[in-house]
Formats: sequence, C-alpha cells, structure tokens
Amino acid sequence: MEITEIESFAVSIPLEEPVSFATRTVEERDHAIVYVRTDEGHEGLGYSLGYGGAKLVADAASDVLAPMLEGEDPRDTTRLWREMFDGTVQIGRKGVMVRAISILDIALWDIKAKAAGMPLYKLLGGSKERIPAYASGGYYRESKGLEGLREEMRTYVDRGHNTVKMKVGRRSVEEEVERVRTVRETIGPDRTLLMDANGKWSNKQEAVRACRAFGEYDPYFIEEPVMPDSIDLMSEVNAALSYPVAAGELEFTRYGFEHLMDSGAVEIIQPDVTVVGGVTEWMRVANAAAARDIPVAPHYNWDLHVHLLGAIENGLWAEFFYRDSDVKAFDDVLVHPMEAEDGYLEIPDRDGHGVELDDDALEQFRI
Repeated sequence: MEITEIESFAVSIPLEEPVSFATRTVEERDHAIVYVRTDEGHEGLGYSLGYGGAKLVADAASDVLAPMLEGEDPRDTTRLWREMFDGTVQIGRKGVMVRAISILDIALWDIKAKAAGMPLYKLLGGSKERIPAYASGGYYRESKGLEGLREEMRTYVDRGHNTVKMKVGRRSVEEEVERVRTVRETIGPDRTLLMDANGKWSNKQEAVRACRAFGEYDPYFIEEPVMPDSIDLMSEVNAALSYPVAAGELEFTRYGFEHLMDSGAVEIIQPDVTVVGGVTEWMRVANAAAARDIPVAPHYNWDLHVHLLGAIENGLWAEFFYRDSDVKAFDDVLVHPMEAEDGYLEIPDRDGHGVELDDDALEQFRI
C-alpha cells in the first residue's frame, strides 16, 4: 500500500456568542484538517483545533511534511513518525509543526485500522466498549451570572454526569469562590468537581491563594493553574495544595511529558492526540504515565480519545462538550456527532476512528 495524495485545509466555525475563559475570549473555532489517500482506495482523516492558527498547521502538513510521506506505506506509523519529527527538528519539536505531525499520524492510524477492518481501539488492543465522560463547561459570558452557571451545571447532572468541569480565574478570588461554591451546591457533595484556570496565575502566591480558597469545596483537580512552560512553578503549586494539579493539553511529545511528570508538576496528565504527536505519541505518553501510576484525562477531541482511552489501563474520563453550550463547534461538520448517555460515550464500532466529515458543511466553513 502506498500514499498517493495528501490534502490539507482549514475551517473556521463561528460561535453564536463570544465565550471566555481566564486568559482569552474566542468568537470562532478553527480546525486544521488533513486527508491521506492511498493507491488501494483507503482514506484517513486527521484534524486539530487551531486557536487562530489552523491555516498554518494545514500548510505545514501539506508543504513540509507531505513530501516525506508520499509513496510510503501508511501502516509504517512508527518509522514515519520518527522521520517527520527528526526531519523538522530545526523548525519543530513543539508547536505548529508537531500539531501537523499529529494530524497526519492520526490519519495514518485511521487508514491502518480501516485496512485491518477494525475500529481503532481494537487495533490498539482495547476491550472497553464505553468510556466515562465529564461535562466540560462553566465558561464566562457577559449574559451569564451565577444563576446561569447554576442552570448549566444542573443540566449536566440531569443528563447523567457524575463529573463536571468549570472555568476559574477570570474574576477576583472572592468572585471565583462564589462561582465554585455555586457549582458545588448545584451538583451536590457526592459528584466530582474539576476546575480549569488556563494558566491564569503568574506566581506562586497568587496561584496558591486562589486554589486554597477553592479547597473548601472539594475539587478533584485544578487544571493549568500557571502557564504550561512554568514547570518549576507548577511543581511548587502542586506541592502546596491538598488536591492535585492536572496539565498537558498544550504539551508536546514524550519528551515534554517526561519533564512534566518527573518534576512533580502534575498528578494527572491531559495529553491531546491532536497536539502531542498523534496516536503514535499519545500511546507512548499514556504508557509512560502508567509506569509512574499517573492517570490520564485527555483534553477535548472525545471522538478520537474514546478509542485511546479504551486501549489503556490508566484512563480517567473523556472530556465532553455539549453543542448547545456553544463552546466547541466541531460537531457542526461531523456526519456522526457523539452523544453522551448517562455520563458515558460509546466507542464507535466503525472501521478506523469512525469520524466522518460532512463535505457540504466543510465548504461552508473553509478558510
């Protein structure tokens, strides 16, 4: 089997209303998309959230990496990953180039599973058929106060979720404590509360003061209390809290995660398959975490992550966004958007990773 064609492009899907987290406001969600096609008629799909840079990721895939893959056997995923990474090390290692490697590697694994006539999780050795999912939300909007936050979280509980996540850090500590208190009162004492600060605090004093103030409401973890490259600072914050720090959605490759885990910065890792280096590297990171007894709770992209969580022993939950929360919009271009049932996501039994895009919708949102 040989790769004969690689097509990449970007789409941008507008939100109905701007939404904010601690450090940023977004009005649209852009994604880089790649198709890899073979001489035997197989087609693999990969994609990644772009955060305003989706076109750059798509161009890196087509202009820099595609020539390395054309004519190669797409099933040679280990070798091809190494050649893409080593071949771009002077301009890569992290960031845009590794996102481009990620989407291509995802597409190769999609082909690999389709050629084997198997769902991806089965090809990876998985046996789980469904994955627990937490409802991710609690974002900031101008029109949304405490009552709106309460209503949102009540909806997640009514939909069967025992674990929810909320954003923190955009407002004063006193206001944020009220928000956390509101969510805890809404979900009750026996459900799991997760918090995400998106790298808000710039020093130990600010981070520890805020996170300790939240401790009264029994959070399970605080995600990214400081910026992702502040590893030493994150380690100090983690050591100062009575509950753990989680991070990794913006970390790249096994090398970045080795530093993150071995420094004591985190007790839960959150690799994103569309960021870390694709399926090949995500599995390496998850297995390295298993060797350290560190659990995995991946970031976003539940359509892909259910397969990977189904194939490892140290997974916690998939992160799931309801489309009606108008925070993540990729469902608008999916043929088979996933729905949570009683707090779980069923792993698709279609060959490959099972994600299929709607061509008409893609054309509408193309950059």
